[in-house]
Parts: sequence; structure tokens; C-alpha cells
Amino acid sequence: MYAMGGLWFESALLPQGWARQVRLTASDGRIAEVSTGVAPGADDERHGIALPGLPNLHSHAFQRGLAGLTERRGAQGDSFWTWRELMYRFVERLDPEQLEALSALAFVEMLEAGFTHVGEFHYLHHDREGAPFADPGELASRVVAAAASTGIGLTLLPTLYAHSGFGGAPPSARQRRFISDPERFARIVEASRKAVASLSFGSCGVAAHSLRAVTPAELAAVIAIAHGGLIHLHIAEQTREVEECLAWCGRRPVQWLLENCPVDERWCLVHATHASVAELHEVAARGAVVGLCPVTEASLGDGIFPAGEFLGAAGRIGIGSDSNIRVDAAEELRTLEYSQRLALRARNVLAREPGASTGRSLFELALGGGWQALRPGKPTGVPGIAPGEPFDVVTLSPASVDLIGREGDELLDSWIFAAGRGLVDCVWRAGIKRVSGGRHRERAGIERRYAAALRTLLA
Repeated sequence: MYAMGGLWFESALLPQGWARQVRLTASDGRIAEVSTGVAPGADDERHGIALPGLPNLHSHAFQRGLAGLTERRGAQGDSFWTWRELMYRFVERLDPEQLEALSALAFVEMLEAGFTHVGEFHYLHHDREGAPFADPGELASRVVAAAASTGIGLTLLPTLYAHSGFGGAPPSARQRRFISDPERFARIVEASRKAVASLSFGSCGVAAHSLRAVTPAELAAVIAIAHGGLIHLHIAEQTREVEECLAWCGRRPVQWLLENCPVDERWCLVHATHASVAELHEVAARGAVVGLCPVTEASLGDGIFPAGEFLGAAGRIGIGSDSNIRVDAAEELRTLEYSQRLALRARNVLAREPGASTGRSLFELALGGGWQALRPGKPTGVPGIAPGEPFDVVTLSPASVDLIGREGDELLDSWIFAAGRGLVDCVWRAGIKRVSGGRHRERAGIERRYAAALRTLLA
């Protein structure tokens, strides 16, 4: 339901900090007014604790169907590369309706976890044999339909994937559903832009899958197709990727990108796990966002991104759920901080300054960096619960035992480091209440479609 009249909160995190007795009103899916220190109106819906919804800057929604199915050790050990083969086998059977069903459940779980907008890094473009659909945006439209049915905000990122390795290596048979040349990709992007135009606050950027999947000329084509808009790509996720890039051109992946491309505030470098200190300082100076996916990076054994070093250089980060094996905004933030603690044998590594809350620091970093990576033309800074912003609001359950005696930043610390997604109570996206009591209002039907799709895929 739309927020009629107003919403009133005992406390809310605003861009300027925590405020008490906060009243919000909505207009056309955006926040119209924010009043503090006021009594609730007679018709206001009342809640305890309000936070701005978080952006999820990197997702492959269809991979939700793989959760729990890749945890068996192979004869020669396992890595990202062996996981990738299992993912390819799964993709070979996926049809458009199944893609929509799997994506819808992932989007439901994102909303229930406190994510209100997702950047969908979309590289699955063709039919099972690798042939283009009559509509080049067939599968992109299925992702858009899943977003529409769940209500999540969407930045669609159609992705060029042309090769299996650096230097234009021919693609493998199992990559056939991803592969396009720049001309075909331009048609996919055009169709994607038309599809996403139907969504409230929907947008479309572009992506190159990785430096190993495009040639320099093809990456230049992606940049041109962006028309000055958002550009995402995976980079330096694996040590093998760094080694192969060095063998190809004598440069590390991030080093090559910085030397050859106009990397700036429009860019999101996903993972960058194995970037050097010098590279990270240059990325920070250029204003690009590094997209971190801590749960997936841990699952795949990628390594640990040197977040403290990057943030010390005023770097910008956001978080993503990537493979969607666990969809939980709080868990992503907690895993990011805990990985730094393990690497450095220290605590509260990513708190902004002495005495600062680690939870508040992480939350605001993810909020600012995530929105920079997902909103075309959005100024940098910290967005949130403010007039003119999308009415994307998350409430935490004040009755939880994890919040006893907490206030202010302690609420965020307790959500991230103690309670997790179970603490999310209600979620509004663009002024419409999508989640109540921790459950998406369309979950039952979406679960049924997901179950039917997965049973067929796994038969």
C-alpha cells in the first residue's frame, strides 16, 4: 500500500544524523517532507526505528538457484574456476520463465533484508543454443518483470561478454548464452533501456564482464554505448586473473584499466580484490566506486580486499549480494568488517575515526557508494531520508531482544553485528509498503513459481 497521510517514527537516521519523533510524507514515490520533534498525526502509521533503504550494487539474480549446490569438494580441490563450471552447467538449462522466477525470489529476499534497489549485472542474453532471441531484450525484460512484480528498484546493467580469456581468446561452448559482439550488444542495450523505462525510478547502465572477456576495442565500444552513463565491470577478483593479465600485456588488470580508460565517478570496479596499494590510491583519486561482495568473495575463496587502505585514501565502496547464496545486507557489512579483523588481527577496523560506530560507518559508506554506482548523474555524498529522495525506508523491530537498551548508532551496530536480516520489520520502496513483519507481501506466490522452476531445472 502507498504511504497515505504520513509515517511517524520514534527515531530515524537522517543524513545529518539520528533524530527523534520523525514524520515523513510522500509524493509520487519520493519523500515530500521530513519533520522532526513532532507528534504523530491522527492518521499516521507509527513505527519505532527507521533507516534509509540500502542499494545492492552487484547481483546475478539467477544464481540464487545455485545456493547450497556447489559445496562438494572435487578430486583436484576447488576454486572460483571450478565453481564457474558448475554455474555454466546450471545456465545451460535455464529458460526465460525460469530466469524470471529465480530473479523474483532473489529480489524478494533483498527487500526483506533491507535492500531497496539492485544493480543487476546481466550477461545472460541468448537462448539455450546461444542463438539471439527475436527480441534482443527478451531476457532483460524478464529481469525487469521480476523487479516489477516484487517492487524493488532496478538499475539494469546489460553486460558485454565476448571472449574466454585475455587477448580475445575464443569463447567456450558453455559460454555461448553470454557471447555477443559490440553490434549485437548495442541492440541488447537499446532493448534493455526500453524495458526498464516502465519501472518507477528504473535506470540502465552498461557493463563489460571483465578485461578477460572483452578486447580493448570492445571495451571502448562499451564506453561509447554508455553515453556518459554508468559503467561496471568485474576486475582483479582472482590471482589467476592478475597473472594472466600480466602475461597478456605486462600490466595488472587495474593498472591497465587506469592507463587506458577514462575511469571516473561513473565507474564501478567490482571486487578489485587483488589491486595493489598504488592502484587503489589512483582509483580513489579518480572517484570510482569499488563494489564489494563480501559473502560471495568469502564463498568463492577470492581473498580479502584491503578496505582499510582504500578508505584511508578516501576511496568509495558499496556492497552487493553477487551470487545471492545468502541475501542479507547486515551480513554483507559484517563480513566485510570481520574479514579486515582477521587479516589485520584488530577490531573496529573500518570505523571512520576513534570513537566512531563501526556499524554507522559501514552503513553510510554502503549507502553513499552504492547510490553513486546505481544512479545516473546522482551527485556524490550521503543520500537517505531527505526531501526529494526516493521514499525507500526500512524499519527495525523495536521489540527485538537484540535492541534492548540500544539507541542511536548502537541500533546499527546491533543490527549488523548481532541480529541480521531477522531484525527488518517493514520496507517501503518508492512509497509502497512491500514488506511487513519481515515478509514480502507477494512472497507466497513468488516462492511457488521459484519452486516449480527449480524442480524442473534440477530434475
